[in-house]
Amino acid sequence: MAGRYEGGCMCGAVRYVAEGEPVNERICHCRSCQRAIGAAFNARLLFRATAVTLTGPVKTASSSPEVQRGFCCECGTTVFSGRQSAGVIAVTSGSLDDPAQFRPTMHIWTSSRQPWLVLDDGLPQHEQAAPA
Repeated sequence: MAGRYEGGCMCGAVRYVAEGEPVNERICHCRSCQRAIGAAFNARLLFRATAVTLTGPVKTASSSPEVQRGFCCECGTTVFSGRQSAGVIAVTSGSLDDPAQFRPTMHIWTSSRQPWLVLDDGLPQHEQAAPA
């Protein structure tokens, strides 16, 4: 059975629905994610862009030449990031209506992991991007 993931921003102005199973579910510790999320890592679910319907007042900003990050114009909640050239969009696990749907499979960019953060969940850890 295909999954359905719903979520949105803190104030409710931005909403999304993602249909089907995520391409991957990862915890990213890179500095770009840390800055964009305002936390030690970005726990996110990656979907094909065609599987995600997004509504509401979204503003985007580039965090690198390839990555656009989207946030609510009203409350500022970071809701997604994506690579248009790859046709993917990643929603933040904290923006899910049911965050328990997030099932991470690995940690990436652990070379930028905050030194006070202990990773003892048994998931694979990659110092940079995940292997192809």
